[in-house]
Amino acid sequence: MKRFFPHQLQILFLGIAFLMLIVACQQAPQADSSPTPGTPVAQTSAKSVQLAPLPYDYAALEPHIDAQTMRLHHDRHHQSYVDNLNKALAKQPNLQNRTVEQLLRDLNSVPEDIRTDVRNNGGGHLNHTMFWQIMSPQGGGDATGAIAQEITKTFGSFQQFKDQFNQAASDRFGSGWVWLVRNSNGQLQITTTPNQDTPIMDGSYPIMGNDVWEHAYYLRYQNERAKYLDAWWNVVNWNEINRRYQQSLNQGI
Repeated sequence: MKRFFPHQLQILFLGIAFLMLIVACQQAPQADSSPTPGTPVAQTSAKSVQLAPLPYDYAALEPHIDAQTMRLHHDRHHQSYVDNLNKALAKQPNLQNRTVEQLLRDLNSVPEDIRTDVRNNGGGHLNHTMFWQIMSPQGGGDATGAIAQEITKTFGSFQQFKDQFNQAASDRFGSGWVWLVRNSNGQLQITTTPNQDTPIMDGSYPIMGNDVWEHAYYLRYQNERAKYLDAWWNVVNWNEINRRYQQSLNQGI
């Protein structure tokens, strides 16, 4: 019969104990991970506004809009609107099931302590989300499709529309946006808004818009806003603008 020395017995017993521990852990019932009734549950990411990636590369709109401007504009400016909006909405969990559009259409229903934050940051998020989509590396040229016919009918010609649109953008003092909207009377109209206000706050549907905040163009064009406005038409995505035009008709605006 084989004899075990004390140090061998100690190792043997430790091994047996370790195996028993493993078996016990495997057989133990799993703890219920569901929250206890009445325990607050943190809001999930689905409740938070998210920043979508650009639908093209940062450099895709060059030379008209440079890659550095696109990177700073999207990754920093737009991201800050998203972060600040989520921070504001965290104070009012009952609002987190409403869309950004719903909040902006009925700002007076938003509690006063976060109303300005929702207006500025919700508008910034909504405006920029549209902005990235109505530009394209394959964009530019004259308007096409149904929106082209409606523009000619309303403004006389596409060139007259461009001239009026650019003039309105040049006349917007300080920071803001220039828009082509379908207004509450169902008519196309060129309008501008200050800061990050959106036309939906006035009951209009924004079909297209150009950002005339300096951060949208200053690295490439410095203080020459007019040059930026002229160059921007080379990246306008008429397919997306026609989609938005049709959506404005479908919504009865």
